[in-house]
Amino acid sequence: MPVRELSPDIYTVGVIDWDRTLFDELIPLPDGTSYNAYLVKGSEKTALIDTVDPIKEEELVLNLVRLGIGAIDYIVINHAEQDHSGSLPMILELFPMATIVTTAKCRELLVSLLGIPDIRFKTVEDGDTIDLGGKTLEFLHAPWVHWPETMLTYERESRILFSCDLFGSHVASSGLFHSDECACYEPAKRYYAEIMMPFRGSIRGYLERLLTYDITAIAPSHGPVYGQPAFILDAYRDWTSDEVKNEVVILYISMHGSTRKMVDYLTTALVDRGITVRLFNVTVADIGKIAMSLVDAATVVIATPTVLFGPHPRMVAVAYLAGVLRPGVRNAAIIGSYGWGGKTVKVLGDMLQGLKANMLEPVYTKGLAKEDALHKLDLLADEILKKHKDDRIV
Repeated sequence: MPVRELSPDIYTVGVIDWDRTLFDELIPLPDGTSYNAYLVKGSEKTALIDTVDPIKEEELVLNLVRLGIGAIDYIVINHAEQDHSGSLPMILELFPMATIVTTAKCRELLVSLLGIPDIRFKTVEDGDTIDLGGKTLEFLHAPWVHWPETMLTYERESRILFSCDLFGSHVASSGLFHSDECACYEPAKRYYAEIMMPFRGSIRGYLERLLTYDITAIAPSHGPVYGQPAFILDAYRDWTSDEVKNEVVILYISMHGSTRKMVDYLTTALVDRGITVRLFNVTVADIGKIAMSLVDAATVVIATPTVLFGPHPRMVAVAYLAGVLRPGVRNAAIIGSYGWGGKTVKVLGDMLQGLKANMLEPVYTKGLAKEDALHKLDLLADEILKKHKDDRIV
């Protein structure tokens, strides 16, 4: 990423990772990503806000050289995760007089994760400020976005919010700013669904607090900058709300076709009742798209055969993710087919407890679904419609 001036004496010095395809060994990156870092030059002091993933640390150093930076007084670390903090040891070697500015919890994590000497830190409380000389950094504690130590940094004079992971998007782009709201909506929602959704309750509170700030731009740690911040703030208010839509997400696996026939029957029954259905074969589906679909859905249906004594292993992984992502779905159901026995319904039911949803009557049948099982699927569709009507989303 070339060095660019975001605002007078505020520069982007981070790195684009065009080739990365997987994050945390879990999250697909269809559009790559970036590791954003920012340099703020006051008349008296200079601060670096975050670093980059250690695989790109040489490029961060090269950007600082291009700017002719001879001294850094403060290194603000908003979040301890290594894609933001991983280059910190090298930066400390190059700028041995620099002080790390962060929360007390983040200091603890950086000492543990990176072996940083405890004496290098200045911990700040919520609302504390640092005057760089004509540039004032204000620190806003934001625990559980998405780790317990996270903070945001607000530069008062330019009114730029350096939001760390909050409002980010995994996008590799040569553009400094998001140029099109329609184009950035899906990657931003995908990022929210995969990473931020479990903490939507906390995020709602921070959104309320940010209403008290005059923000001209939001500069996250991944993806381009929001030059029109109202767009992403409004989107987050929508995504973090308790509102759901008249939609059912069906996650399915079928080994020999029996479960798939049940899925097809239920899909038709739901569509006939005026309900939107989003269908995902989890053996091939993009987990990011699954996560996005769960942001809005009122109901999720898990459909799986039994493998030996329990659910298909790939469905176990997806059910676990659905549980820990904690979307606002109101209802959940389990359907499927088995050969000779097992505890699939109980295992999945236990895994889905994190959803805090109404568990509807399962439809689990031996072999091909016969008339009785198909009738139960019709009753399940009726019950889902009733629940949606009760919630006034139909």
